Amino acid sequence: MEFTHLNSDGAAYMVDVTEKQPTVRTATAEGEVACSPEVMAALRDGTVPKGDVLAVARIAGISAAKKVPELLPLAHTIGVHGCAVELTLADDHVSISATVRTADRTGVEMEALTAVNVSALAIIDMVKGVDRSAYIRRCGIVAKSGGRSGDWSRTLPES
Repeated sequence: MEFTHLNSDGAAYMVDVTEKQPTVRTATAEGEVACSPEVMAALRDGTVPKGDVLAVARIAGISAAKKVPELLPLAHTIGVHGCAVELTLADDHVSISATVRTADRTGVEMEALTAVNVSALAIIDMVKGVDRSAYIRRCGIVAKSGGRSGDWSRTLPES
């Protein structure tokens, strides 16, 4: 197996994508925040003391997708041309899905994963006063399209 971010000496480096042509690329990541029944009821009723949890989580995720090169040292600065973060209340968790789009030289998988994880962190931050046991589970890329490797999808395994 060849690692693309290691040079012949085994040192980390940023892959040069200068010669690659921009193409439309999309990636979708999913994750969950497991919460107590009390938190789930408060989310449904809109009575979480800190305010509109889902709105804050959505904006946090979108903002985070645009900051990936600041967080991951070998990530390229790319144009995030679209980012949608969807949050759905289930029985015992909040489902998060983030889809990021670009027309650039490299993919947006890290941007989608970052959007999901930061959305999840925002949820935990907003509900921790009510439920200190809330936690992130099942996070991963579920689909990507574009680029040299083309389309790919999967379903995340159950936790």
